[in-house]
Amino acid sequence: MRVVFGEFTLDPATRQLLRGGELRHLERKAFQLLELLLSRRPAAVPKTEIRDHLWPDTFVSESSLTRLATQIRHALEDDPRRPRFVRTVHGVGYAFVADAKEESPRATRRSSRETASARPTVLWEGRSFPLDEGENLLGREEGLAVTLRWSGVSRRHARIVVTGERAMLEDMGSKNGTFLAGKRLTQPASLADGDTFRLGRMLLVFRLSSGDASTGTEAD
Repeated sequence: MRVVFGEFTLDPATRQLLRGGELRHLERKAFQLLELLLSRRPAAVPKTEIRDHLWPDTFVSESSLTRLATQIRHALEDDPRRPRFVRTVHGVGYAFVADAKEESPRATRRSSRETASARPTVLWEGRSFPLDEGENLLGREEGLAVTLRWSGVSRRHARIVVTGERAMLEDMGSKNGTFLAGKRLTQPASLADGDTFRLGRMLLVFRLSSGDASTGTEAD
């Protein structure tokens, strides 16, 4: 269900945070953190529980969680010194403090499934990474839309910007380059359904929908 608080709406079905009709971009992990805090409101959620929820069986530094909280506050225009939405509970974790209400989706279950199936996706090594509207970062760093733990991939290697049915691939100044159609990118390039591209030597597949497709591996 959609959750409405203040002038904002969080829509889990479309993975979007909206202020009125304006999209506020959140990385996937930041979106998941906001969902968790909303679901547990007004209780404080311990940092250990948050880490177990966002990064199961994976060690991450304290700064990773702090960065996500900062990103949420930026999207919500929230002041940590006088929080309207997200409060830091010192020595414990975070809590969502604003009033919120759940709103039944207007769309039918069938249309929701159709929307989900049309979501752009990156495929790699049998894994599927759904992309959000707006900027999606790809790299080795935890918490990105597409996290690839491979030495030849930079921490923030590239990004895919999704605008409606259009997607643009751009290198982020990576050491080993981003390649599309065998050419190293020096400027943003359009992605089409089924396109393969490389981050360094890692081969990935872009799909406009989340249907099954063969996935890439290390390039020859």
